[in-house]
Amino acid sequence: MREKKLPVVLSRAEVRRVLACIHRPHYRVCLSTIYACGLRVGEGVYLQVQDIDSDRRQVHVRHAKGSKARYVPLPTSTLRMLRQYWGRHRHPVWLFPSPSSGDKPMSVGGVQRCFKAALLGSGVQKAATVHTLRHSYATHLLEAGVNLRMIQAYLGHSSPKTTAIYTHLTRAADELAAEAINRVMSDLQ
Repeated sequence: MREKKLPVVLSRAEVRRVLACIHRPHYRVCLSTIYACGLRVGEGVYLQVQDIDSDRRQVHVRHAKGSKARYVPLPTSTLRMLRQYWGRHRHPVWLFPSPSSGDKPMSVGGVQRCFKAALLGSGVQKAATVHTLRHSYATHLLEAGVNLRMIQAYLGHSSPKTTAIYTHLTRAADELAAEAINRVMSDLQ
């Protein structure tokens, strides 16, 4: 039987340390958006201007795994960052156009290499990848009290079992469980 490993998760402070080490705006804004919306790397890179619904504060994820489009919340701070970034390039289609060729989005490989370099520069000693930002997003939302069913919808998971893995990764849940266990077992000698 194959061992089921828990995903690597960065703390909120670690995410910010890594992102602070990214100096090229196109990578910093792309990776920040990937984290802030819980996107896969391909979903983030392939975002189009039309996918941003400013009024409803949502992102329409069209290039999703399994061709399952979905809407995810767009934090106000991320919308401001995207508007400022887009104002610099004003590409009519791509939110993150390739710096070398404006007719296509930036490369997934470039985003991954940038993240790896930023992780190294941040001093964070975890085996993290761009996908770790997605795991961290889900875990941080769960720790903040967001309903697991909502997180499942935001991530585009078909099964609640897939999303339930994040219950094993939250410090807050572990701490509450430890307190309850200590109370239940306190009279044992």
